[in-house]
Amino acid sequence: MTWSIIARDGDGRFGVAVASRFFAVGALCVHSRRGVGALATQALMNPLYGPAGLELLAQGRSAAQVVDALVGADTGREQRQLHVLAATGAGAAHTGSACVDWCGHQVHADFSVAGNMLAAAQVVEATAQAFAAAQGLPLAERLLAAMAAGEAAGGDKRGKQSAALRIHGDEDYAELDMRVDDHLEPIAELQRLYRVSLERFQPFVACLAGRHDPVGLTDRSAIEASVARFHAARG
Repeated sequence: MTWSIIARDGDGRFGVAVASRFFAVGALCVHSRRGVGALATQALMNPLYGPAGLELLAQGRSAAQVVDALVGADTGREQRQLHVLAATGAGAAHTGSACVDWCGHQVHADFSVAGNMLAAAQVVEATAQAFAAAQGLPLAERLLAAMAAGEAAGGDKRGKQSAALRIHGDEDYAELDMRVDDHLEPIAELQRLYRVSLERFQPFVACLAGRHDPVGLTDRSAIEASVARFHAARG
């Protein structure tokens, strides 16, 4: 019912983007944890994979070991699709034999793409190629470009409904966590929301209390100055 891309960047961020002809795909499919990893569970998704998979990664298991452990204990495994990326090492994926065509996955050095009920294999291929071609852009923008390319290649063969984007950096909360739960053009709407997030949300979140500063900025003039610096740096 879904295709998604999971990636990490050189600063330790994880990103996940997903789209589907299904309501609120971001609610149960996408999981991430600071310094640990990210995963997506899809097809006949198993929401239990998220907490369990992240805990196994936190214990030092590789992505392949996590995939083996999760699907090995699940008698519904042939109906599931899962891909996992840890903080280091190769990613791993599982596409069950009972997933609906077209279904499959690609695992690369720092990202993976997986999908099922897709128009064709080109959806995954186009998503992967666009992500690789967008090297140098911020992780969120690379993920959005990748998903737009996958949609242009056919996307979910049933149509469009929802999409989501999550970026998880060095805090226990996400840097950016956006969902489009029901929309005629969910990826285009996700791109619009991302642009809106740049206006104040993203620079404001950077001012909040966090692991390295338990208070954050509380002086409003300092916050405004930080927002101004954010926009100046983006040009």
